[in-house]
Amino acid sequence: MASESSFDVVSKVDRQEVDNALNQAAKEIAQRYDFKGVGASITWSGEKILMVANSSERVLAVLDVFQSKLIKRGISLKSLDTGEDGPEPKPSGKEYRLEALIKEGLSSEIAKKLAKIVRDEGPKGVKTQIQGDELRVSAKSRDELQTTIALLKGADVDAALQFVNYR
Repeated sequence: MASESSFDVVSKVDRQEVDNALNQAAKEIAQRYDFKGVGASITWSGEKILMVANSSERVLAVLDVFQSKLIKRGISLKSLDTGEDGPEPKPSGKEYRLEALIKEGLSSEIAKKLAKIVRDEGPKGVKTQIQGDELRVSAKSRDELQTTIALLKGADVDAALQFVNYR
C-alpha cells in the first residue's frame, strides 16, 4: 500500500484544432465585408502563423478573428505567442505583417516556477521532478494530488497547463 500516485503537468496543443481554427479564420476573413480590398490573409509560414493586411489595425483585426476561433475550439490563448511586448505588426513594403507561434511544452523557467509553487503552497508530502518539458508530481495520497492540481489550476503562469498520466 506504500505505492506512490503521480501525474504529469504538460503544455500541449492539438495541432489539428489549431489548423482548423486557422482555416475557419481564413474563410471568415475572405468573406467579411470589412476585410474586402485590404489584402488581409492568415496562413501557416513553416511553424509560424503569418497574418498580413495593408494596415496595422487590419492585422490586429485578423488576429482577433483567429483568437476567437481558437477559443471556440477550446485552445487556450496562453499557447499563442505574438511576441514579448504583445502583438506589434511590422511594416513590410506596402503591407503589415504579424507572426505568431504556438507554444508547446513547459519551459524550464515555468517548470521551476510550478515546482516552487507546489513546494511552498502545496501539501507537505508532494514531490516534484522536472523531466524535459514536463513536470512530474508525486505523492502517497491521491487526495494530496487533487489538492495540488487545484492549486496549479489557480496559478498564474504563462502557459496552458494540462494534467495527464494520473495514476
